[in-house]
Amino acid sequence: MNSPMSVINFKRNLLLCIIYTIPLLLSTTCQAQYRPSLFFREDWKETPPETPVNQGHVANSDLILELYGGAIDSMRKSNHDHPDDDPFYVWSGLCQGNWAVTLKDAGLFVDLSEYAKIKWRTKQSGFRCLHILLKLADGTWLVSDQCDCPSGDWRIKEFNIVDIKWYALDIKTITEKRPVENPDLSKVDEIGFSDLMAGGRSDACSRVDWIEVYGKAVER
Repeated sequence: MNSPMSVINFKRNLLLCIIYTIPLLLSTTCQAQYRPSLFFREDWKETPPETPVNQGHVANSDLILELYGGAIDSMRKSNHDHPDDDPFYVWSGLCQGNWAVTLKDAGLFVDLSEYAKIKWRTKQSGFRCLHILLKLADGTWLVSDQCDCPSGDWRIKEFNIVDIKWYALDIKTITEKRPVENPDLSKVDEIGFSDLMAGGRSDACSRVDWIEVYGKAVER
């Protein structure tokens, strides 16, 4: 039989354990909460190749596809039987002029301030470097200074939004303009990508397998 003293010591140790554990759990929870969760991911539907890519190719039912410039008629939803692991992706090789592709949530803006991130799996050829595009709630268009340049195979790249410098984007010509200092990214309407160049078939093009956006949802 346990002595009264041993029971008291057990209860005291248990109480101390609880006292020290609860603040640690609360701290861990708070640390996790300051990083935004996944706002959306788009993989494109696993359907046969088609030009141009359209809303029917969007796998995420919450998202609306927007096409600009050369993408309107020529951005291709592509796939090849060989190699066997070839993904389903969008391809700019047929675009006759500068192009842009964006996605937006039908019911939400997204806050891309603070610890927001964008991640994608892409493959560029030639001189093509893929940039992030944003359309803000007030209609302002931005293009990132950071980009994802050519690689010999598919590559996953992650962008910390806080590290990006932004330039104004002329959405009619899809070309960069002046730098924009400290834009307000608390309400972003559309998120997309462009290499700011025409396509040159397989030798000079951009390919996007999937894109993920990490940010805080904001009601429209």
